[in-house]
Amino acid sequence: MSELRWHPMLREWVVTATHRQARTFLPPKDYCPLCPTQPGGFPTEVERPTYEIVTFDNKFPSLQPNPPDPDVESTELWPVEPARGVCEVVLYTPDHDSTLAERSVDEIEKLVAVWTDRYAELGKRDFINYVFIFENKGAIIGVTIPHPHGQIYSYPFTPPLIQRELDSSLEHKQRTGRCLMCDILAEEERDGRRIVAQNDSFTAVVPFYARLPYEVHVVPKQHRQCLLELSEGEARDLAAILKVVMQKYDNLWNRSMPYMMVMHQRPTDGGDYSHYHFHLEFYPPYRTPDKLKYMAGTEFGAGVYVNDTLAEEKAAELRASEPVTEAPNG
Repeated sequence: MSELRWHPMLREWVVTATHRQARTFLPPKDYCPLCPTQPGGFPTEVERPTYEIVTFDNKFPSLQPNPPDPDVESTELWPVEPARGVCEVVLYTPDHDSTLAERSVDEIEKLVAVWTDRYAELGKRDFINYVFIFENKGAIIGVTIPHPHGQIYSYPFTPPLIQRELDSSLEHKQRTGRCLMCDILAEEERDGRRIVAQNDSFTAVVPFYARLPYEVHVVPKQHRQCLLELSEGEARDLAAILKVVMQKYDNLWNRSMPYMMVMHQRPTDGGDYSHYHFHLEFYPPYRTPDKLKYMAGTEFGAGVYVNDTLAEEKAAELRASEPVTEAPNG
């Protein structure tokens, strides 16, 4: 069963997808469904002995192109809609024991190209209004298959958090004539204390308003609304700075850092979003090497985050966590 249920108090959709209870949960390495299928071996999602990057439809999707009818009827108070959309899986590498941080800049650049292609293709569908690209990394985040991969959820609506960013960006544009994220980035660069890494095209920063101790935002220096607007050089620089940020996380405590990585782009519904500025956000769950930053009463119940660290200090720690250097050709 899969359907959209309207939350009248928060004015947002909730996806009900009961079939996802049956999805694969922490399979043994020799039965990983995301590894390449070896001759005579256990069949997997990729029926070939190796691959570079692969995308395919999620077998347990929250949203479906042809969803079933809802189990319950709509009322005036509680509208219900079919959970129409597309959910895809993106496999980064055939190497089960690797992570995205360990891939070369060349490989990550290819992934950026795949992300760009999927954003364009999925966004063309008339029932898709928003294409959301993300990665959940680590069992502590809730990842059920450890093989390095990301996901793409294509929604029939703009998600509420993105909508709040769009509204704030539009209000700022109308009031000042400027882009809100451009102004934020300029202020961060003037201050300098929270910058983690930079290259010609992107800045990585623990933002002034970070809600989590090691939250990092990756922002293009030029005003871009989505991946489609990146030049070839900017796409390469995005790959390079993503690798730097992920390696800094891993080198911070000399272990692979779990995180959620999310991409915020303009909606694909054909509207004018020239006021919006594309960026990525990283949410690691730890506040110290052995303590998690739990989302508890004030965060979930009131929507007010409490960050018990200083963004300036956490940014300094990440700056000092030097990534492994890589040859220019990747």
